[in-house]
Amino acid sequence: MSVNVRGFLLDLLGFLLLKSQRRRIISSAAAEPLPPHAVKLLAEQVRPEKLHLVVTEVRDETATARTFRLTPAAKSSTSALPPFRAGQYLSLKTAVNGTPITRPYSISSAPFEALGENGFYEITLRRVEDGFLTPYAWEHWQAGTVLETSGPTGNLYYEPLRDARTIVGLAGGSGITAFRSMAREITYGDLDVELLLLYGSDVEDILFYDELQQLERDAAGKLRVVHVLSCEPVSLQGCEQGFISADLMRTYADVENSSFFACGPQAMYRFLVGELAKLNLPWRRMRRDLFGEVHDATIYPEYPAQMGDQTFHLTVHMGGDTHRLTARAAESLLVAMERAKLAPPSQCRSGECGFCRSRLISGDVFVVPDSDGRRAADKTFGYIHPCSSFPLSDVGLDVPPAR
Repeated sequence: MSVNVRGFLLDLLGFLLLKSQRRRIISSAAAEPLPPHAVKLLAEQVRPEKLHLVVTEVRDETATARTFRLTPAAKSSTSALPPFRAGQYLSLKTAVNGTPITRPYSISSAPFEALGENGFYEITLRRVEDGFLTPYAWEHWQAGTVLETSGPTGNLYYEPLRDARTIVGLAGGSGITAFRSMAREITYGDLDVELLLLYGSDVEDILFYDELQQLERDAAGKLRVVHVLSCEPVSLQGCEQGFISADLMRTYADVENSSFFACGPQAMYRFLVGELAKLNLPWRRMRRDLFGEVHDATIYPEYPAQMGDQTFHLTVHMGGDTHRLTARAAESLLVAMERAKLAPPSQCRSGECGFCRSRLISGDVFVVPDSDGRRAADKTFGYIHPCSSFPLSDVGLDVPPAR
């Protein structure tokens, strides 16, 4: 590309004339709107903002885990599902007894299973007895239930320009769902990598145990599964006792020539920070899934303990309307808005994706340090992610309307 520099004054004059030139171009343009560009249509098909999916099958995996198979609903704009990469997630947008909420869940099926007119996604939920969504889902979600979700999103996937061809998967509990997707794509699809899977769980509640054994047999050496149990030793094939430690990783993995992916509960992530540091790996070779929603900020030593029981006023400006509500100090601003049935935008609920990015007009907040995904400019100019921000005073927020 060549750039013609005519001199300071002539270039300045050119900028001054831009406005009038644009007006002439606009006035001479045709009255009919331009048709949608083919690239834009393709982008909307591949990366839609929302999907309408119908439950076509419900399958119990364990006493506390259930898989839901999803296909395009009749009201969907397309009969084909958007493609995704193994390790990505859907953010479900639903309502529980009239309260609108979002919840992210990893896609537990493989990318090749989403292709074609008979394609499907699967998500696998672990029931939490005192949870808000899963008891409701167990009671109400059945074949025929229509759900609204985001398109596939998330960054826990293999990227050949960044990652080693050997992936060490560090899974905890229901975090195995993302790695089931990878394992199926490696074995029966097009993902050309090797996966060493270290799966921490309790022996009574291992997800996909038989299936993982079958995948290991069918993968022609590209998949190895090691179960890491925190209970007493049991007679279980490929089993270690204890936790997924640095020593255990060194025992099974070629540390110097592997990338490490983690998906599991917050306690596991906090433990792995110290263990992965012992391996002296560059940051680009370590990735984790969403940190997850923090339900109580008072667990952090940086949080001012005297604030825990207080309730503050929250003023929300959203979509041209102003809402005044209360917010408890120990709950996120997102939860306070959902409790008031405002349906604010959200997706990851972890402070990482930026979907709920809002401007802090007034007041002080505590931002979860484990997953502060804001850009440096947002921190400087007063933007926060309500899903990971907790009020420390009365707060005013400018929130974009939900998409």
